[in-house]
Amino acid sequence: MQKLPPIEKFYEAYSALADDRVNMGENEAMVTSSDGAKTYKVEWQEDTYSSTDNATLWQGYAGYPVISILILQKRLTVDKNIFSRFSDINWNSLNKKHKRDYRAALLEVYEQKQFTEEEIQHVEDITAQAFEQLKNLPLKIVRKVKRGSETK
Repeated sequence: MQKLPPIEKFYEAYSALADDRVNMGENEAMVTSSDGAKTYKVEWQEDTYSSTDNATLWQGYAGYPVISILILQKRLTVDKNIFSRFSDINWNSLNKKHKRDYRAALLEVYEQKQFTEEEIQHVEDITAQAFEQLKNLPLKIVRKVKRGSETK
């Protein structure tokens, strides 16, 4: 991958999966934001992915909608048992509150959801492993996936 996301985007993906906010199709999916205000379109063809979320579109890295899809496609191996601990989290408001300090937002989630030190270590270990897998995927993040005879 050209540019890696902040690792905290994985936790946002866990929330999207826990809350069943991902609607998969054959080569595209719709992912609803944590506050329900927006829906992002993720498209892919082979190893090329695009999404309408700000991180993917403007920052050029795989945002949480793309990470959610990679998990569902089993391209990233994550213990699904941890997803439920990340349900019902409004990441949009937390990220705004912490001025896009994603680590601070995650630490607040740990506190709000009363994670134990052991749980924190467990989910962070799992997430670090998935992050390493992401680093090794031959992904290309683009603004729009070209299909068939489409031009740029």
